[in-house]
Parts: sequence; C-alpha cells; structure tokens
Amino acid sequence: MTSVDRFADISILRYEIPDFDRLPPVRKVLLFYLSKAALYGRDIVWHQNYAGNLLIRRALEAVYRHQLAAGRPDGRLAVYLKRLWFANGIHHHYSGDKFVPDFGREELCGWMAGVPSRTFEAAVGTTADKAFEAIAPVIFEPGRDARKVCLDPQRDLVTDSAVNFYSGLTQRQVEEFYADADADASRHPLNSTLVSTGGQPREIVWRVGGRYSECLAYVCHWLNKAIGVAENERQVDVIRRLIRFYETGAASDFAQYNISWVAEREAGVDFINGFIEVYSDPLGLKATWESIVQLVDDEATRRADVICRHAQWFEDHSPIDDEYRKKNVRGVSMRVINAVMLGGDCYPSTPIGVNLPNEDRIRERYGSKSVSLANISAAHRKAAADNGVAREFAQTEAEWQRCRLYGAVGSELHTQLHECLGHGSGCMKPGCRLDDLKAYGSTIEEARADLFALYFMADPKMVELGLLPDLDAAWAHYDSYLRNGLLVQTARIAQGKNLEESHMRNRMLVCRWVLDNAGPQTVEMIERNGKHYVAIRDYESLRRYFGLLLRKVQRIKSEGNYDEARALVETYGIRLDPALHAEVAERYAALRVAPFAGFVNPRMTPVMINNKVADVRIDYEETYEEQMLRYSQQYSVPMRIDMD
Repeated sequence: MTSVDRFADISILRYEIPDFDRLPPVRKVLLFYLSKAALYGRDIVWHQNYAGNLLIRRALEAVYRHQLAAGRPDGRLAVYLKRLWFANGIHHHYSGDKFVPDFGREELCGWMAGVPSRTFEAAVGTTADKAFEAIAPVIFEPGRDARKVCLDPQRDLVTDSAVNFYSGLTQRQVEEFYADADADASRHPLNSTLVSTGGQPREIVWRVGGRYSECLAYVCHWLNKAIGVAENERQVDVIRRLIRFYETGAASDFAQYNISWVAEREAGVDFINGFIEVYSDPLGLKATWESIVQLVDDEATRRADVICRHAQWFEDHSPIDDEYRKKNVRGVSMRVINAVMLGGDCYPSTPIGVNLPNEDRIRERYGSKSVSLANISAAHRKAAADNGVAREFAQTEAEWQRCRLYGAVGSELHTQLHECLGHGSGCMKPGCRLDDLKAYGSTIEEARADLFALYFMADPKMVELGLLPDLDAAWAHYDSYLRNGLLVQTARIAQGKNLEESHMRNRMLVCRWVLDNAGPQTVEMIERNGKHYVAIRDYESLRRYFGLLLRKVQRIKSEGNYDEARALVETYGIRLDPALHAEVAERYAALRVAPFAGFVNPRMTPVMINNKVADVRIDYEETYEEQMLRYSQQYSVPMRIDMD
C-alpha cells in the first residue's frame, strides 16, 4: 500500500472495504449511520488526552486555513498540525512526550494576529490574543505538561500526567476516593472525571446532560437512526442499551449494554462505540472514547471460529495454576471483520485486533467477543512487504525467507489467539481486580495475552486444527516476535528515552525475561560485523519458557499482586541499553521507513431520495490533510475548550 502522506516518524495509509458497492443499500445505510456516530466522538478523545488540546487545535487550524487561502502555507506549521492530528493532541501517541514545533513563539503570535479577528473568533470561540496567552506556554515551555502519561512509580502519577481525567487532585486522593467505594458496586466508573470541589473529590459523569453532552447527543442521534435499519432485534437492543448508557452514564447501564453486545453474533454489521480502554490513564481507572464500524467477513470468520469451538481445550491445557483456570469457558466468539470507519482513540492509529468487554465479571459469566481487522492488517502487510526491515534484522537468509513465507499466517494466528482467548482466559481470585496493579495493569494484561498466543501457536494442535500449515510457521513467528521486541520496536523511541507505552513494555518484558532466564542454549543475542541479532537455538525450549512466564503473569494478575507486577515490569519492560538503542536507530534510519503508520478513512456520501438516505457511495480520494480539516469543521461541536 503506497503511503498517501509521510511526515516526521509517521506514514499515512489507506484501507479498502472489499465489495462495498455490492452490499444491499440498507446495509450501506446502516454503516453510514454508525459511521456518523463514530465520527462525532472525535473531540471527546482530544479533550480527554489533554484539557487544552481543542483550543490549541482550533487556533492552529484557523491559522493554517488562513495560510492556505492566501496560498502561503508554512511547512513547519503543517508538520506540527499533522502530528497533533495523528496523536489526537499535543503528545506523541506512543511515547507520550510533548511535541516540539520547529517554529517559535513570535512566529506563532504573528500568524495568529494575521488572521482576521472575526474569522479567528468564529473558528476558535475567543480572540487571538486570549488564545495565544493560553496556548503559547503549553506549546513552547518544555516542562509545562510535558508528559501525557507518567508511569514512574517514584512520582505522583496523577499530578505528573497531562491527561484530563483528574483535576486538582493527587494520586493519593484519587486512590483513597475509590478505595472507599462500595466493593459490590463499580469502584471506578470508566466514564467520569474526578475533580476537586472544596478540597474534596467529586465525579463529573460523561453523559448527555453531563460532560461531553454535546458530542454524545450527536452520537445518540445517529445511533437512533441506525435502529431503523438494524439487522435484527438483538442489534436493536444493543443500540438502545448503548443510547441509554450515554443518557444516564450509569455503570449498570454500560454493563447491560456489554452483555447485550456480547450476545449479538448474527448481524453482518457490528460496531464498537464507547468509553472502553484505560491505557491513557496512569491509574487504569478511566477510559478513552473509541469507535470502529465493522463489516463481517463471513468466510474468514468461519475459519477463525475453529479457535472459539475449542476454547475449553485451550483453557484446560494452559500452563497456569489450576486455581486460576476457568472451569467453564462461556460465550467466546471471534469475528474477522473489515473496518468501515475508525473513530476516536482508534483513529488515525488503530489496533489490528480487539477483545471486549474488558470487565472480568462479564467475561466470566457471559463471555467475550473478539474481532480481527482483516483489511487493516492487509494494509500494514502490503506496506511492509518490501521495506527491508525484516531482512535487515533477521540473523540469517533462511530466517528471512521463512519470515516471507509464513509471516502473514503467523501474525494472523497470534492476533486471533491473543484477542479471542488470551484476554478472556484465566480468572481472578475473589476480591481481586486488574486495577489493583495500578500503572502496571495494562502491561501485565497485554503480556498475559501475548504469552497465551505464543505458547499455544506452537502446539501441534494448531496444525491438527488447520490453523497453521506446519510448526515452521510458529517458529517463524517466534523469530519475528523476539526480533521486534528486543530490537526493531526500539526504533520508535527517541534516543535517551525508555519505553512508556504498555504494548511496547509488554513485548520487551516477554523477550527480555526469556532471554535472561532460558539461557544461550535456548536463545541469545549475538553480534556480527557490529550488528546485533536474536538467535533462537531451541524453539521447543523457548515455548516452555513462554509457558513458565505465562503461569507467573497469570498468577500476578489473578492475585492483584502489585509488588510482583512492579518488579517484573521495572526489571524487564522499561529501560533500553543506550548503545544497542543507538545501533538499532541507525540501522532502521538507513532503510528510510517510518516506524509508525495510521490511516485515512474512506469518505462516505449519502444518496438522498425524498430527503432520506437511500444508498451510500464511498471514495478513497481524500488526502490526510483534507480529511482532518473537514472533520474539524464537520464533526466539532461547541464544547468548552478552555485549559481547565
């Protein structure tokens, strides 16, 4: 897939929706309505990521539109804006570090003053002088709100994080507030901001009539329209329960929505929409808003369903302690889908697999639903097919050739095992929860799901079930996983920095632990001609060590053992060797490959008959810049955008 834009460390790709034009019109209309609901939540995640993001974006876009109209766009402003658009804010989407612009304070002041006052105020909601006074310190002072998420256990994770989930409170105050909550109720609503009122914590709920009311009202409007063209009564129930949750903001209503969503498994159209993932909260208590609109690939789903039908076999054969093994696996499903629209925290950067709901109590009683995003994965594979990265970091020609032969099938199976069964496996000790692990919870959970996939994909059962052609495919994936975890992924990190993002920490943790514990007879790092490579000596032995670590990580999660989680992540998952990091960066830079990739959405155009949407056309012509500027005009609502 040819990049449609390239800037900084990012490449922008397109994904395609196979056979969209051949869909029945009513199905296309449903996808259109759900896509509208996905796009109207965009400003929510911007505001969640940082309180000042919306004011900064709107001010800079007003300047940039003025420059475009005059035919003199400044390239430095364009790159800075593109980075903000990609990250949904002023902090890097992976490292969490604040972006540093290539222009200066005086230049920005002049640019803003040059926009006609009426034009600026109409776009931003305040004068250029007031906007500049508010945003300049944030943009240009390095120490001001420098990190999106602080995970350093020696610091206050709340006051030292720029994310907008808590206001005027310390980490201790937040933890004490939720520790006092009723243990039988939801201890920490995912959809609320905790603020200080008279020195006491108070929750502001995200709902229609509460915070983010304007955005959620539009989301509900389009969800209501989707009810009229829903594919079955269960889907109608799902949508109605989601609307009710947005109207009440009640945790009990969100639970009922999740239960209904898990039960609906027949419709050809599905969607994710809500406050779901907690990666951006240093305490793992609050969720960012996201949405993916999905079209089910029936044939690929039938193949993936093999995993679901054998879910109990996987659980019974997992190398974990018996007391943390599920005795009766329920409601596991896997759907291979093609993304139709990405929104919120899933856009422009998006996952390739999702397993929901995240609540363990719902998983254990009602099951879970997993999706693998086939067209997103295909676009990534096409972009990476000949970029030279695997060849550069593979230690032998044979390893590289095996990667070319089996890379796609191994990656696909890993994603399916990770999402479908890994996240849904195991059970918690009574009274324990994942958030007991605090800042380390997300890393431990991702490591657990990865280890589940790594352990089982090399089981002969995978060949027996037709999921792999032979075990060479599993060994090829082992090569790829360790190559990436120990070397390649570090090219995404600036020199002198350590790992912050949970998925990156997870991969490093897994790889370093087996490297340190399995010994050189199993796996070792070797140096040849000044370059380092990973050499796996005994694949079966490596699999056993993956199993040992899975047992350990499952116990840590099940018991909510914060001290062990901290020790494991801090020892293996964070710090980079400066010399090795510099070497990898140099080798990667020579390939001229962007380490990160994201997507532009297809553009949907409704076909109107008698003032009703009768059909939908799509095109793939819109550029990244055009789409971002259009979204800011079409899907922004007059939310409060000050710096509080």
